[in-house]
Order: sequence, then C-alpha cells, then structure tokens
Amino acid sequence: MSFADAAKTWNQRYAGEAFLFGEAPNAFLAASRAWLAPGQRALSIADGEGRNSVWLARQGLEVDAFDIAEVAVDKARRFAARSGVAVRYAVADILQLAWPSACYDVIAAIFIQFAAPAERESIFRGIVSALRPGGALLLQGYRPEQLAYRTGGPPLAENMYTEPLLREAFAALDIRHLASHDDIVREGSGHNGMSALIDMVAVKPR
Repeated sequence: MSFADAAKTWNQRYAGEAFLFGEAPNAFLAASRAWLAPGQRALSIADGEGRNSVWLARQGLEVDAFDIAEVAVDKARRFAARSGVAVRYAVADILQLAWPSACYDVIAAIFIQFAAPAERESIFRGIVSALRPGGALLLQGYRPEQLAYRTGGPPLAENMYTEPLLREAFAALDIRHLASHDDIVREGSGHNGMSALIDMVAVKPR
C-alpha cells in the first residue's frame, strides 16, 4: 500500500463531519447510467463514505460496497439510511479480499489508486473474476500527468493508469470505451481542480 497503515490513514482522512469527496456520485459513473439496469447486482470498490454506492442503489441496483476505513463505512451506512436505500456495506481490506466468482453485473472502480503495481495486478484479476459474463466494469482513475496538477490522488506515478496499462490488464474483457482527458473535478475537498483522467468501460464476454 501507499500508506504504512492504510486503515489508520483513511480513518483519519474520513474523520470529519463533511464528506471528503462529497455526497454526489462520481461524474463518470453517473454518465455511465446506460450500462445500468434495475435489479442488477453491483459492487462499489473502496467506496469511502458511500457517494457511489448510494447513487447506484438509487438507480435500483442491489449494491455491495466495502472500504478499509470503518469511519467511512459508518458514514456510508448513515448516508444510505437517510437516502432511503439499502446497501450491503462491509469493512474490508481489498488486499485480503476473497473475490467471488461471476457474481456482479456491474463493478465500480473509481479512483482506487492507492495500490502499488504488484497489488494492483491482484486487484484487477479479482475484478475480472468477480464480473458475471456480460457484466461491466466502470473505472475512472488518474493518469501520470496528474502529478503536475496535484488536485487529488497519490503522489506516485507508478500508481497511475495509462491506456496501454489498462488494455493489458483487462485484455480478458471487451473494452467498449477508453478515453484520456483533462477536466475539472469537483468532489469535496479530496478531488478539486483540473485533473488528468482516464475512463474505461469494459465488458466480460459471455
């Protein structure tokens, strides 16, 4: 991990009353509504305070979500309750996760760039395994150019994504959309300003 004690670090970052990354869903995820259908089963990875899982549940999906930070998961549970939706939350370390096989129609992987390259490979393999045939991975992350913007994400070039990296990592999937772009991100205090982004939608073959 990028932190010596990831749980402690993220619990501290999420400790305030305000939502670190805001309450609104990630813009790319919200723009990917066409890939969603009521009744689908979804997983939101490293979900933090629940902004993405709650939004997915509002679209009528059955949502599982986890984060390493107990403080964040507690906030997410309260957020879901006052939003009138049900989400199955868990406190879990992604590096210790027993990934299910062919379980999810949708997996949201939004800014999960806290993992070093070797750890990232394991996480990506788990994602592919957990998708059902026909299931979609909705992923957004930062490109290496993000280091110059300093508006969010880890200060580690090796943790960033490039198009060739994602094409290789998800070669088993059918990549339907892959785009690099620079845009302003307004997600609480955690992601705020011009950002070097990369988006991907990839579908597991039937």
